[in-house]
Amino acid sequence: MKNAILYRRKFASVLMLVALCVATLPLGSTHAQGNPNKPGPLNLQGDKVSEKLRARMRSPNADQERVEVILQVQGKMSGQLNALLNRNGVHIKKEMRQFGMSLVELPVSVIEELSAFTEVAYVSPEEDTHVLGHVSRTVGAGAARAQTYTSVSNLDGTGVGIAVVDSGIFDAHSALLNAAGTSRVVFNKNFVTTETTTDDPYGHGTHVAGLAAGNESTLSGAYRGVAPDAKLIDLRVLDAQGIGKTSYLVAALDWIAANYQTYNIRVVNISLGTPAIESYVNDPACVAVKNLYAKGIVVIAAAGNNGKDVYGRKVYGQIHSPGNSPYVITVGASNSFGTDTRTDDQITTYSSRGPTRSYSRDAAGVKRYDNLMKPDLVAPGNRLISARPASGSYITQSHPELEAYNGPGTADAFYYLSGTSMATPTVSGTVALLLEVNPKLTPGMVKVILQYTATPISGANLLEQGAGQLNVAGAAKLADLARRDLTATTPLGTSLLTGAAPAPQSLLNGVNYTWAQGVTFDYTFGTGIELITKFQDGFRNSSRISNGVLVLSSGFMVKDTTKLTSGINLGLNIMISGGGALGTGTVFRSDLRGSGVLVSDGVLVSDGVLVGDGVLVSDGVLVSDGVLVSDGVLVGDAIFNAGTILIGGDYTACMAP
Repeated sequence: MKNAILYRRKFASVLMLVALCVATLPLGSTHAQGNPNKPGPLNLQGDKVSEKLRARMRSPNADQERVEVILQVQGKMSGQLNALLNRNGVHIKKEMRQFGMSLVELPVSVIEELSAFTEVAYVSPEEDTHVLGHVSRTVGAGAARAQTYTSVSNLDGTGVGIAVVDSGIFDAHSALLNAAGTSRVVFNKNFVTTETTTDDPYGHGTHVAGLAAGNESTLSGAYRGVAPDAKLIDLRVLDAQGIGKTSYLVAALDWIAANYQTYNIRVVNISLGTPAIESYVNDPACVAVKNLYAKGIVVIAAAGNNGKDVYGRKVYGQIHSPGNSPYVITVGASNSFGTDTRTDDQITTYSSRGPTRSYSRDAAGVKRYDNLMKPDLVAPGNRLISARPASGSYITQSHPELEAYNGPGTADAFYYLSGTSMATPTVSGTVALLLEVNPKLTPGMVKVILQYTATPISGANLLEQGAGQLNVAGAAKLADLARRDLTATTPLGTSLLTGAAPAPQSLLNGVNYTWAQGVTFDYTFGTGIELITKFQDGFRNSSRISNGVLVLSSGFMVKDTTKLTSGINLGLNIMISGGGALGTGTVFRSDLRGSGVLVSDGVLVSDGVLVGDGVLVSDGVLVSDGVLVSDGVLVGDAIFNAGTILIGGDYTACMAP
């Protein structure tokens, strides 16, 4: 899709006010009590009010303006808070009870008083959201199916549920049927309050579903997805133009939290995003995915497609939400150039680079950036062929040139799409295979397995590719070796594998590729065979592997010995891969202290390139050696990035030309 078209659609979304057709719920003391079984307090940080709302509160017409917000409440509302809401004619439009959140319409003038209540954890604006064959061979899915496993004879994702949170799915597509000719889409629900269908009038979700779980019925499996017998759960959050709302996304995630056991939803695919402004600690979508992580659900999210500016120059710091959360596996896009071999693969120019630049403000008003190392890994995302809904979808009508195969029936069409939206479902399908091989894997174990077995792309750095490119065969082999009797109380350092560690390489399409043999932490990377041979604290659902690294106030990074075993080594730099194991390339950026990558005040320091608090982004300033960095600076209602205007808060399917 051409950038100009995408930008025009984003501008159009700002000019159009969409009424939410949901019933107004009565106010009462029972509202927003949350789920008593949800894990722990919210632990949000900084100012309780989103910076975008603060800007609205300062506007000259704030006294007359009403706004829709996402209200996060910890525990039960007090009588005083209910009285405030009733007195000001507040309308509660939707409740996401699993997360203690509500979509609320209220006067802007009430927000300050509302935030003063102890039980109010965070107030953020309702935002617009948009969508952001050869695949099976190049990612190693074919090689994975050729391997033998302990308890699986036909590796295809059978029994595992993948929730596709997107623009809907065309259920009748031939690629989504099982052997009996019945659709593998076992449940549909629409969260777009302005439309009623669960079909895919936009045309993005069907393509995503096919990449994750398309069968081999067409052209001898030319367009087969990664997990061709997995169950699909269709949760529609984007309308016929590919636009949605924050509340649609959070409501879909809330539904998953309440119903995941019914459909064995182990994987959630989010091929959409919005520029990440609020810290992942406060962002409603990020808070929701953290809750899913605690339930043992693996969430896969697109990194975004803002890796370059309008002049083609690289841009860093544009990872999208909820891909900025450490509780999701964030996927960037590689370009396979249509070949099965990986020797010519590169990172696509559009794939968003880290670090994450979402932030909160402390009591002194100083921005505290998350600055997490993202993406986690990459997968092919350029010009991928997958399922196309029946004629009439927005993408089909706007871009007939994307057609790849049309026939013989209306349910047998396929077309090309590109973007991190397309890379993400290949990872989701892979996770379904891993969980079929070993259902006892936790989200933390899945992330380590995917990263440890990834194959680094030569010439790409950690902020572009994470640990490297997806390797389905290596990941499936390692997943099968992991023990099935590990629990939440397993001691740190317990043996993780049932046998000896495998050789760290995979034979893919006749070529041996070396594994990364490491993982990325929040601010650096770690290597060592104990990542896969011994139980780490981050393998529990209540923790995550990145928690094993601490940053002291001086900027020094240390290993938390209560969370990591002693055989894991921390990298001291952001590296450019030479195509071998993680950390064996050349230095891309380093901390001047030589003790870590990202220092504690949220500033990335390096060999003369400043990436951080002092960078002016509104006019596209070129920083030092040509690296452009987005600080996520809010200017009115828009975010300016090197001359390109991105509408503030829009979620979009992560697609690219």
